[in-house]
Amino acid sequence: MIQIPENYTAFFYWVKERSESFWSKGPHGTSDGPAPAPWVHGAKWVPLTDDEIDAVERKYGVIFMPEHREFLKILHTIDRKQEFIQEPMFEGGSRTIRKTPFFYNWLKDESEIISRLAWPYETILEDVLGDNGVWLRSWGSRPAADEERQRIFANWLNNAPRLLPLTSHRFLVSDPSLADRPVLSVYGSDIIVYGWDLRIYLLNELRDHLDLLVSVYDEEDQCYYTEFGEELKTILGPSFEMASEKDIPSWKEMILFWTSGWSSFGMDSPRDNGETVQPIMKTYIPEGGEDSQKQFPG
Repeated sequence: MIQIPENYTAFFYWVKERSESFWSKGPHGTSDGPAPAPWVHGAKWVPLTDDEIDAVERKYGVIFMPEHREFLKILHTIDRKQEFIQEPMFEGGSRTIRKTPFFYNWLKDESEIISRLAWPYETILEDVLGDNGVWLRSWGSRPAADEERQRIFANWLNNAPRLLPLTSHRFLVSDPSLADRPVLSVYGSDIIVYGWDLRIYLLNELRDHLDLLVSVYDEEDQCYYTEFGEELKTILGPSFEMASEKDIPSWKEMILFWTSGWSSFGMDSPRDNGETVQPIMKTYIPEGGEDSQKQFPG
């Protein structure tokens, strides 16, 4: 069985070595494993120096937690953008390639980072003021005026732990009071825990690039599918079994506002009546509010 280090420094070097080794495989992989996507073949991690990290903190007004800082010193990002092929929207159209940061490059991806730092405020506010009618119990009675709702929400967010972007809409909770800082997937107010610490998150996010999935043949369907290898199962399983004992200041209440968030904390949905459960229904409805299903912001 592969030994996955627990110490952050050793773990980040392990990720670096294993991912770069996987990315170095040829276009057809090897006899004992799959090949990396063409866009990532030969990729290398591009770490930051301590001086560069200090400069980034000053520029963006952020503070990296110790494990986040170590991640930036050893991994940070890779030397290229990831590529997604988009199929044509209409007959006769051509494929296009969309390029996005693999992990945000804090030295080069300025526009993306500024946008993502503002993302929690802007997208959750949409749900607070818009049709989704998000309103937390701890905020008290919901005012009729948008300006007052916005003021209450902004005050709550200013006092909540800061969310620092990693990639796409994944954010590390930057809170020195927490022993383990989780990574959240934030899409408006629909938020889930994507990893209870940075190590667990990276194993989940990078599982394809770390070559930790195994192929299993399904006799009934007569096809192969992939599943977590034993190394991942022994780490990811217990982390979520302990989730019901976890807390995230301020953010836990927001996560539990929608039924989709309850699984983050290993809890049964309060809307589960044994039938099919709408995955993003409200679990708290303020007085005068409507029990409607969430619509993702555009």
